[in-house]
Amino acid sequence: MANLAVKIAVNAVALWVAAFLVGGIKLAEDGSTFASRFTTVLLVAVLFGLINAVVKPIAKLLSFPAIVLTLGLFTFIVNAFMLQLTEWISEPLGLSFSIDQFFWDAVIGALIVTVVSMVLNFVIPDGDDA
Repeated sequence: MANLAVKIAVNAVALWVAAFLVGGIKLAEDGSTFASRFTTVLLVAVLFGLINAVVKPIAKLLSFPAIVLTLGLFTFIVNAFMLQLTEWISEPLGLSFSIDQFFWDAVIGALIVTVVSMVLNFVIPDGDDA
């Protein structure tokens, strides 16, 4: 259970950093209180984690030839698609998460989310190492 909370927290921080650094990504901007913004960020992080767990393996399998052809760089496009899919699903759920342009904002956001997640996963142990 603690491992799940750590992963959600890492996703939340990574998404918040991406929204802070990329002007085209807006996350929890409609909340007036800190609690509503915090809740929105956590719910978007949970949704992003679910999408990464369910859809990302299928997308990577289907895009395997492109990933091999580009020596792995197409993975950033797959990650950007996961961010875009999170935006598409979060809108009907009433969560304040939007991406202006797919190519620049989502791809750069996916790069930032990947780097921040890698750093945080390196710094914060997830408890699986026995």
